[in-house]
Amino acid sequence: MEKLQFTIAIEASAQKVYESMLGLNDKSTYESWTAAFNPTSTYEGTWEKGSKILFIGTDEKGERGGMVSMVEEHIPAKFVSVRHYGFVQGNQEVTEGELVEKWSGGHENYTFTEENGVTTVTVDIDVIDEYLDYFKKIYPQSLQLLKETVHQQ
Repeated sequence: MEKLQFTIAIEASAQKVYESMLGLNDKSTYESWTAAFNPTSTYEGTWEKGSKILFIGTDEKGERGGMVSMVEEHIPAKFVSVRHYGFVQGNQEVTEGELVEKWSGGHENYTFTEENGVTTVTVDIDVIDEYLDYFKKIYPQSLQLLKETVHQQ
């Protein structure tokens, strides 16, 4: 796995950016920025530390899929760390097997740093080789969508 990092500066408070990114007050704000990955992206579960959360969507065949994850750290408006440990395939959670082993233990971390009314969002993510180009292309687009979402509120 390789670590990738993406950042964006958003003219808004860290609290507002954090709430929008996680969809805490309105899940559609999470769905708006993750639509860059999949137009049907959403999550099931909560962002509480120690809780399981599913990041899911449907593919072009209408099949449900995504990641099984755990919120390892959650410091409101400052830092959120999610560890991916499985996949959702249809109505099943797959937590063993070759593909799971490739991703297992990978993290996705969000850091929010506010200075003079501007919040810098830093995303650190572990990515397996075959998805590097995809994430390098899509993540900057998703963060631009997050910026637009925050400004629309």
